[in-house]
Amino acid sequence: MVKRTAPIQGIIPVMLTPFNEDGQIDYPGLERLIDWYLAHDADALFAVCQSSEMMFLSLDERVALGRFVVEKVAGRLPVIVSGHISDDIEMQVAELTAMSQVGADALILVTNHLDPRNEGSAVFNATLTTLLERLPADIALGLYECPAPYRRLLTDDELLRCAQSGRFIMLKDVSCDLPTVQRRLALTAGTKLRILNANAAIAWDAMKSGVPGFNGVFANIHPDLYKWQLNSAHLHPELAQELAIFLVLAAVSEVLGYPVLAKIYHQRIGTFASIKSRAVTYDVREKFWALDAVIDKIADGTEYFRAKIAALPK
Repeated sequence: MVKRTAPIQGIIPVMLTPFNEDGQIDYPGLERLIDWYLAHDADALFAVCQSSEMMFLSLDERVALGRFVVEKVAGRLPVIVSGHISDDIEMQVAELTAMSQVGADALILVTNHLDPRNEGSAVFNATLTTLLERLPADIALGLYECPAPYRRLLTDDELLRCAQSGRFIMLKDVSCDLPTVQRRLALTAGTKLRILNANAAIAWDAMKSGVPGFNGVFANIHPDLYKWQLNSAHLHPELAQELAIFLVLAAVSEVLGYPVLAKIYHQRIGTFASIKSRAVTYDVREKFWALDAVIDKIADGTEYFRAKIAALPK
């Protein structure tokens, strides 16, 4: 595990996993995808997560995927990994121990696996205690309120315990609720745990409230637009408002077969050849009529705002 002194924050895409038509991981395509993220202003990469289809990868594949991303990024950005998909505690320890050895900057725990049957804080805290005892003490940790198999939000007390432990550096917040995000910012103030919103609908308001980043799924389409929103939008409020509306409306299309929707976009721009997915096995174009027309408009809007930003006075 690499040790960094700088916090992990900013725009953090939840990485896609490209597959070949035979269903195997397309590593040349993955390398091009990594280069695309770097060229479009990502601040860190979240590999082996739900968008990576980690629930449909073997542990060996998850480890290989994480190691490949770390090696190809080669220190240019922080890389964080999860690969944490089991409910059984011994399997969790095995998975997390294996993932801790890929060289990433932080290891991310999925909150619903710490309390698989949603029984409450006693179960969550007991699982967390076991993991903290059995994982190496020098590994930086994070938390992810992954919505699958169910969205398990942290209570304030659980968040405070994690923040005050000194072990945790980030929460991928999936509350999708601005007051909750604001309360969590206040609760973790003065600790090294960063609250990173994952919901596009509140992204701009969360940034204005002090959230130091975004790691929602549409950082797979236009991470650079979110980066401008985070760092520079306050200088151009009218354009910022126009962009915020576009980003929210674009992200609504997540329900139209994501992650395949994002893979279609990357197939179009030549990042990789196949839109094969292990998570989405149906024909997205058959299920979601006019899907390509939707992607056309998202792509056109993305380029429109890139041009508007590029034309701003330096």
